[in-house]
Amino acid sequence: MDLFNHMEEFKMDVLKEVGNIGAGNAATALSRLLNKPIDMAVPKVQMLPFEAISEQVGGAEQVVLAIFLRVEGDAPGNLFFIQSPEAAKKLLHRLAGFEVEGEDSFSEMEWSALSEIGNILAGSYLSSLADFTSLQMTPTVPALALDMAGAILSYGLLQFGEMGDSALLIDTTFIEGQHEVEGQFFLIPDPESFAKIFAALGVPLEHD
Repeated sequence: MDLFNHMEEFKMDVLKEVGNIGAGNAATALSRLLNKPIDMAVPKVQMLPFEAISEQVGGAEQVVLAIFLRVEGDAPGNLFFIQSPEAAKKLLHRLAGFEVEGEDSFSEMEWSALSEIGNILAGSYLSSLADFTSLQMTPTVPALALDMAGAILSYGLLQFGEMGDSALLIDTTFIEGQHEVEGQFFLIPDPESFAKIFAALGVPLEHD
């Protein structure tokens, strides 16, 4: 194995560890919020190009529920948590104990609960990344949208300005008893932010 491949594997190992710690923090925070034991499966972590994000969630025209926010601080970027509407309803019903109303729309209370859960999840993953890197990374207040994946990502570009061309995908699975609910995190650092993150971890982004 050459040095470049070794460094690539090392980078992914570091990111997987960040995902594992973030998942543990998120499970603890959700358990406290919901006053019931919530576990998180070991997350799958991968890097992918920005344009591949919509394909990961079923295509640009797939209707999804997205929680998105701006990451501010030393390594700014954008963060999206994306679920199918069915998974979001399942999250509310199975984990939060809501009596779910309808299938294609969300009540104001459901919307508020999803925003709070998204806030906890984003904070958990960002704090684990900040702890690992010693970089300051703070989330803004999250926004929610129910729309086609392509439209949500386009809105994110308009809302937050230029995005980087790579995304960190963390597949997330919540476990409560026999029930599992899936969602996907996409951290899209601004141009140059990935280099800052990996430099802080002592990992060169590219091999000369």
